[in-house]
Amino acid sequence: MLIFVVIFQIAKASEYVSILKGEKKARQQNNRINGFLLIAFLVLGLIGVYYCNELLKGKILGEPASEQGESIDNMIMWTLVITGVVFVITQILLFWFAFKYQEREGQKAFYFPHNNKLEVIWTVIPAIALTILVAIGLRHWFRITSEAPKDAMIVEITGKQFNWLIRYPGKDGKLGSKYYKNINDATNPVGQDWDDNLNRDDFMATEMHMVVGKPVKLIIGSRDVVHDVGLPHFRMKMDAVPGIPTTMWVTPKFTTAQMKEKTGNPDFVYEISCDQMCGSGHYSMRAIIVVETQEEFDAWTAKQKSQYELAHAAEAPAAPEQEKPAADSTQKAVAANIQ
Repeated sequence: MLIFVVIFQIAKASEYVSILKGEKKARQQNNRINGFLLIAFLVLGLIGVYYCNELLKGKILGEPASEQGESIDNMIMWTLVITGVVFVITQILLFWFAFKYQEREGQKAFYFPHNNKLEVIWTVIPAIALTILVAIGLRHWFRITSEAPKDAMIVEITGKQFNWLIRYPGKDGKLGSKYYKNINDATNPVGQDWDDNLNRDDFMATEMHMVVGKPVKLIIGSRDVVHDVGLPHFRMKMDAVPGIPTTMWVTPKFTTAQMKEKTGNPDFVYEISCDQMCGSGHYSMRAIIVVETQEEFDAWTAKQKSQYELAHAAEAPAAPEQEKPAADSTQKAVAANIQ
């Protein structure tokens, strides 16, 4: 209430001053004040933008941890350079014009309804610049969604409110088929078809393991709503759409251990986030990626049990009971005497 009263009184005082000085003179004085304030805002604003950029440069996500992330970072940098130059020029012109061409005695605004030359300039130049940026973006998009190298690992990741289901092929290197009606949260979370022999060695994991320097092809899907596989440290993301598998591939550059040293954070982990609002538990939809050497990966996979084995554990026949050792002759004799 106090703030409202103060603002109201200031407005009334300004109105009284305008009446005393004359409305035109008061308006011109206000224009001069606003013009200087706009120039001050321009200078302080540009300094603030520069300061924030220097303060936060490389500190939010750090160095890209994938080979594809390097080129994506370069694309973003050039996009920011081009749009940044345009931003600075247009803002300087905007605020300077507001100051320079403020209302003054004897100064009249020049008005013209149409100018073909200006129309062409501010239409064609932005169109060319944006076309170039879009073409660069499409090149990177086609690269990460193209067919992965032949030696690429295959990992399937399925979104489900509100966690990720990760499946690996076994020694055959091929994922078995699946059918949504086979889904059972307890024994068959992605709906594997047990009649398909390729499923016999596929295994599920709670975290994703990758080999450093080796391409990984991600086969992405969803069990319910649209999710999005976000790999912020790798600078990549892809929608997980129900019924429509999507793919992308990535080559990690640093192991988790190396990233802990680079960041100076002993608790550093690579993360899979959901980058698409998917419900009330969206904030908690997160999984861990472990990037390791080939030897460490092989040791990890050797410990995993196939989902087929886990799903059919209850159906395995019970082990036969061991026969009781035969009673010795003395025990038999005692039993006979008792009878």
